[in-house]
Amino acid sequence: MAEADPGVLEGLELDTADAGRKARRNKLLSIIGIAVLAALLIYGAWYFLVGSRTISTDNAYVGADTASVTPMVSGQVIEVAVADTQVVRKGDVLVRLDDSEARIALAQAEADLAKARRQFGQAAATSSALAAQVQARSAEEGRARAQLSAAQAEFAKASVDLERRRKLAPGGAVSGDELSSATSAYAAARANLDLARAGISQAGAIRNAASGELAANNALISGTTAVSSPDVLAAQARLDLARLNLERTVVRAPIAGVITRRSVQTGQRVGSGAPLMLIVPVEQVYVDANFKEAQLRRLKIGQPVTLTSDLYGSGVEFHGKVVGMSGGTGSSFALIPAQNATGNWIKVVQRLPVRVALDPRELRARPLRVGLSMEAVIDVSAQ
Repeated sequence: MAEADPGVLEGLELDTADAGRKARRNKLLSIIGIAVLAALLIYGAWYFLVGSRTISTDNAYVGADTASVTPMVSGQVIEVAVADTQVVRKGDVLVRLDDSEARIALAQAEADLAKARRQFGQAAATSSALAAQVQARSAEEGRARAQLSAAQAEFAKASVDLERRRKLAPGGAVSGDELSSATSAYAAARANLDLARAGISQAGAIRNAASGELAANNALISGTTAVSSPDVLAAQARLDLARLNLERTVVRAPIAGVITRRSVQTGQRVGSGAPLMLIVPVEQVYVDANFKEAQLRRLKIGQPVTLTSDLYGSGVEFHGKVVGMSGGTGSSFALIPAQNATGNWIKVVQRLPVRVALDPRELRARPLRVGLSMEAVIDVSAQ
């Protein structure tokens, strides 16, 4: 049997190897095509079921409405009861100020109130005394009128006697002495009458003056009591203010949270309104998520949000809802807003802050801190 040509055998082996490589390549391409097709189908299914229903961003940060602690009164700090990073509850003592001046002011206000009440009592007693004086002046005026009547009668009698004697004097029936006596009696009666009339005027003036004093004093106390008197109320208001200022020498936490940026030290004198520290309410934080403008087409208030934080990792989810959108983009409120009126303008995609409120129960279990980054996914299919 003839031996095979080695060249032919080598060619057959090469053809067989090429066929094997082509078969493997075709199989690999088929696998790749199937994988790509499967990936497209999976992506299509994911986009149809999930991707088209949600929008997401990793440009989101934790924020909070912090409380600035400031004293309502000025004074020297005698105690600072908290430190940075300390957790406090609402009403906890933060700072104590020297209350010596406030206690003195309170004592002065208490004395002023007691004085006002005593003055009201004196005014009420004065009214009673003035009423008695008015009655006495009225009695004096009545006596003056009686004296006037008597003086009028004496004057009438003296006038008649003088007239009768004047008529008898020419015939010698009345002596000159009698006529002189009658004339003197007439003059005396006339003087007494004028004096009685003046007495009535004086008594009336005195009674009117007493009545005026009584009316003026009654105007001060009419319709009021020792509690409702204006002077007493003003003194009570000053006392309440003094007590409030004394209470304000103890600075308390207005909200619960974590102490931050404490700047006050013991012995320092602080003025009213000077910032002492900040309190961050870690159980009331929110998230500002910055979404691209093209993502906001279907965004609505109240849609649910799922968030994750680098602090706890992707395995821990926070839940919340959209509560609002900012009135403008971040660049529009910048200190120096961008000017796009130039010829080389390039469009830059803008982002709008979206406010997300978080579940308080989740925040109590896993507190967040202001400034932490978050990833937010909003279900825009929810209405």
